[in-house]
Amino acid sequence: MGWLDNVKKGIQRLNRFISGIGAVFLIPLMLITSSDVIGRDIFNHPIAGTVELSEYMLAVFILMGLAYSQQVKAHVAVSLFISRISARAQLILNMVTILLSLFIFSILAWQGWKVGIEERTVSDMLRIPQYPFRLLVALAAFLLCLELLIDLADAVRKFVERS
Repeated sequence: MGWLDNVKKGIQRLNRFISGIGAVFLIPLMLITSSDVIGRDIFNHPIAGTVELSEYMLAVFILMGLAYSQQVKAHVAVSLFISRISARAQLILNMVTILLSLFIFSILAWQGWKVGIEERTVSDMLRIPQYPFRLLVALAAFLLCLELLIDLADAVRKFVERS
């Protein structure tokens, strides 16, 4: 079990690092948005391309933090009905949910990669290539799949211990 723990720690460390990189994009996003608002409202001179840059930076921030959110269980969960069933049934439902999530995000990673490597379009105003952001979808989905695999392994281990 030692090498599995090392793999788990490595994946989680990687996801924390990637999330930190994504968080860095909040600073320029905040600065450029504030500058655009001030320029538009006070000086009647908006900054060209701000909307495009903001969209791309927001996408980077969200996608790079997706796997970390799963790692720290920060996604929204509604446990109104699940809290009323047995612990064993909760584990089974958790495993089913993780498997469904793995299926969906595996398709997202695959299609994100497929679309990303074929993408040749650029943004309208600033002519920024779109393929890096399409590939980022694939990377984010892949990293989320790794976190989901860790969660699935933990859920299966708990299920086996309770049986």
